[in-house]
Amino acid sequence: MTDENSKLSLLNTILGDQEEKATEEEEIIHLLLERKLSKNTGAKSSDQSFGAKMSDRIAKFAGSWPFIISFISCLIVWIAVNVVLISRAFDPYPFILLNLVLSCVAAIQAPVIMMSQNRQEEKDRLRAQNDYKTNLKAEIIVEDLHQKIDQLLVNQGELMARLIKLEERENRH
Repeated sequence: MTDENSKLSLLNTILGDQEEKATEEEEIIHLLLERKLSKNTGAKSSDQSFGAKMSDRIAKFAGSWPFIISFISCLIVWIAVNVVLISRAFDPYPFILLNLVLSCVAAIQAPVIMMSQNRQEEKDRLRAQNDYKTNLKAEIIVEDLHQKIDQLLVNQGELMARLIKLEERENRH
């Protein structure tokens, strides 16, 4: 129990003169003192829905060079075919059908990418929370070591004083 009390006093030392000690920080300390493990933010979660997995894949592909190169290639082919086939073009200049297709792609792609970004933001938040817990635990350990070293120095000083007194007594006799 004294070990837990010393850890709580370390916590108060670390948190310092804050007037309001956040309950979230107290909960984190409680979790740390119980040595509960943090969530593994790097692991692939199997509980993701099909839509979440699909949006992550689409966002990953849509933000890649193969997508950009293939998209530009399709645009060039579309425009070239319609320019060459002027009289029989399926989408003559000003390429209204192409504009419609591009608008539809953008309308679908933007929300899918935003869904993927929201999930990434949640992972980043969990990672930051785990980093905070790790840093706080390290700070508690360092403070604990400082207290123990200080106590050792005090004990060593007391022992040295006793030795000096013993030597003085022996020299007198």
